[in-house]
Amino acid sequence: MFKHPLSILLLLSLLSTLTPAAAEFNFRYPRSTVSMELHKVSEHVYFVQGATGVATDNQGFISNATVIIGSQAITIVDGLGSPSLAEQLLAEIRKISDLPVNRVIATHYHADHIYGLQVFKDLGARIIAPYGVDQYLASKQAAERLEERRFSLEPWVNDSTRLISPDEIIRESIVIREPGVSMTVNYLGKAHSDADLTVLVEPDQVFITGDVIFEGRIPFVGDSDSKAWLETLEKMADQQGVTALIPGHGSLASDPLKAIQLTRDYLAYLRKHLGAGVEEMMSFDVLYDSIDWSPFEKLPAFELGNRVNAYQVFLALEKELFTN
Repeated sequence: MFKHPLSILLLLSLLSTLTPAAAEFNFRYPRSTVSMELHKVSEHVYFVQGATGVATDNQGFISNATVIIGSQAITIVDGLGSPSLAEQLLAEIRKISDLPVNRVIATHYHADHIYGLQVFKDLGARIIAPYGVDQYLASKQAAERLEERRFSLEPWVNDSTRLISPDEIIRESIVIREPGVSMTVNYLGKAHSDADLTVLVEPDQVFITGDVIFEGRIPFVGDSDSKAWLETLEKMADQQGVTALIPGHGSLASDPLKAIQLTRDYLAYLRKHLGAGVEEMMSFDVLYDSIDWSPFEKLPAFELGNRVNAYQVFLALEKELFTN
């Protein structure tokens, strides 16, 4: 085959016109071996979906990241849970575009969304985050969590993994405009975390929610302010014209209002039923066992997370009761 010199020249010419997908990506960090695929959502928006599980499952790939491709540059929303995963994401991006990544918007500063930020920072990307993350970065909790992940996610999180401070902290909603695409970055304040953002991509009408929404599974409550989170979801339920919703965890939601409703209903259920027991001064164990969890018990992550979630909300409700 291709014995004729002209045929060889033609083949070389074709190879030279291929997109960056044909080039071998230069990995600097230990290679992750998980499956990762860019899913096209709209003209400008793609995302990768992490697996359902706890933070150290699937080599730490349990959260989502979104890629917004403009005509001149790329914006990424959330940086994944290790430098290795971030490099794998970048390799996937390079299969479809060689445009520079000029910014990463961090919806919040939880470990599974930020340990990959250094990959993009080292490429010159500007890191944008909500007001409040500076308190987390300065906390003992942030340092302890990184040390724990260096053990539980070694070698993908290791001594070269570092916490990245944002280049820009926003305290109110802003609009970022690129040729052909704009991104409304909504500042929510404390909800799922100490500081949360959402992003609306236009004209695509794709809504990126971070961990304010968990699609198809129970959310991780952690140290969230469940009251403020629930109030935020009530406001989000009025979001009109959105064609798709990309959550922080779980699959793409083609019915955004239904996705918002699941997280909202779960938090409301926790606060209603646990709140009734807190007012009666019931112990947590007795209260938990008395509640009918059947509306949610078949959802992914229920067995792993529901009791922990309930206990965190129980403590918060006790605090609310005795401070009001």
